[in-house]
Amino acid sequence: MNRKLIRASLSNTQGQMSARDEMQQQPPLLENTKAESFYYLKQMRARTPMVVVLESGEVLHGVIEWYDQRCIKVNRAGQPNLVIMKSAIRYLYKQPNGTLDNAVPAGRLEPKMGMQQI
Repeated sequence: MNRKLIRASLSNTQGQMSARDEMQQQPPLLENTKAESFYYLKQMRARTPMVVVLESGEVLHGVIEWYDQRCIKVNRAGQPNLVIMKSAIRYLYKQPNGTLDNAVPAGRLEPKMGMQQI
């Protein structure tokens, strides 16, 4: 009995491996959508009063001046401006009444981990 060995060609195997490697090297979906960037730019241009709730439960009221990949800068009326690490933010939303003058201050905040006073 004569058996023939069937082996895949080397070029086909390399093509399959490179396609699999390309799929694994795709960036995360959040970076592709640009939704975060769009949201921050929209709020910055309109100078929308925002409420920022930190992981510690503290509530900050202010306007987002700028942002980068890891932090945002919040301008606060009558209080020091803060640079807040995004990892320290639980969530943020537009202030319901739309004005900073009626905001209830969160009290004197000492800079903590994730915040830097400037």
